[in-house]
Amino acid sequence: MRLWSIHPRYLDSKGLVALWRESLLAQNVLLGKTKGYRNHPQLVRFKNTTDQVAAIGEYLKAVVEEADRRDFHFNKTKIIGRNFKNRIPVTDGQIQYEYKHLLSKLIARDNALFQKFKDATEIEPHPMFYNVPGDVEDWETV
Repeated sequence: MRLWSIHPRYLDSKGLVALWRESLLAQNVLLGKTKGYRNHPQLVRFKNTTDQVAAIGEYLKAVVEEADRRDFHFNKTKIIGRNFKNRIPVTDGQIQYEYKHLLSKLIARDNALFQKFKDATEIEPHPMFYNVPGDVEDWETV
């Protein structure tokens, strides 16, 4: 499971679809609807909020917005619709780690997108997150 901290605009089509599916799985885990993945490290940041289900729902909304921008048709009714107005901190080190990880995928899957983003210096986080100084997050599997 990869719940990207970087903005979904950086993902290729395959990555965006995978993010949608994995985020829906995360929502089901946080709702207690599955036995697997309950202790997945990527879920820590959502579990540490005041309302983990609303937080993952807000995360999913940004994924759907990117999908809509690309004329994909994700089923928005699958998102649990509680409001979550807070944002979650993510370290600069985590953003950079994920961005490099994504570039290694893009070079093999979507060279045009790789060329577009390979020299980016300011990487925008997913709208659910805001940058704070720091290394790769403790929950990341490096």
